Amino acid sequence: MTVAVVIRVNDGFVLASDSAASIGASVASGAVLALNVYNNGNKIFNLSKGRPLAAMTWGLGNIGQASISTLTKDLRVKFADPSDEWHLGPDYTMDQVANRFREFFWHKKFEPMVAAMSKPPTTEEGDRMALGLLVAGYSAKAETPEIYELQMSPNGCGALVPVLAEDVGVSAWGQPEAISRILSGMSSAMPRALANLGVPEEDVIPYTQALQQQLQTQLVVPPMPIQDAIDLAEFLVQTTIGFVRFSPGSPTVGGPIEIAAITRHEGFVWVKRKHFFDRAINPGMP
Repeated sequence: MTVAVVIRVNDGFVLASDSAASIGASVASGAVLALNVYNNGNKIFNLSKGRPLAAMTWGLGNIGQASISTLTKDLRVKFADPSDEWHLGPDYTMDQVANRFREFFWHKKFEPMVAAMSKPPTTEEGDRMALGLLVAGYSAKAETPEIYELQMSPNGCGALVPVLAEDVGVSAWGQPEAISRILSGMSSAMPRALANLGVPEEDVIPYTQALQQQLQTQLVVPPMPIQDAIDLAEFLVQTTIGFVRFSPGSPTVGGPIEIAAITRHEGFVWVKRKHFFDRAINPGMP
């Protein structure tokens, strides 16, 4: 599992994630156990060098034998190659980027992997192979960013869903329980808890929404400087790491925190990033 966070403010948006990558296996009861947790997964990516275009992932870490990191770099090469039909020209749009992103990951990569399976997975097995992706950035001539969520699994692929399209704020995926408690003042399990307490089914959602309105904390405001958005994103990821560490179960959120800030003028900027190589002896590496 993982935690993946996006924060949008007037000056731009921030992506932050942990680095945990879990290897799981099903047991007789149907539960999935984490056999191993690696703490060096890559989940945030620059989609086009020098441009304010980014992606982030959670859920399934590979499509076939290729990691999401490698596949994203493959797509970046296509965007940069003037001879490729997917080359991004000077007047590119986020609509163009997002739709090609979906075409690449779903139609060219995920769908063929599912078709090659020896037998179709059950609905439950398909849910466990879910892949979440975020594609975000600025169109060439735009003043505000566009952020889209994309969910896919062997059960199918959804449409591109706008995220924080009309307002600033925070969205999180993967294991956002700690973040939910901080921002909304309640657990994401509140509807189930109300039902367990005997609240009529038709009242569960209205009660949950009413409680959230009274308990939520507004941590993001439109004029928040990008540096403060960066600090908040790091706090939310670090808190989730600690929450999962001390909760029952495997530490499926952890490792180094990676953060990128994307603004209209500065483009994609790494704030925190891990490397598997020593930059001092590899001066030509990015």
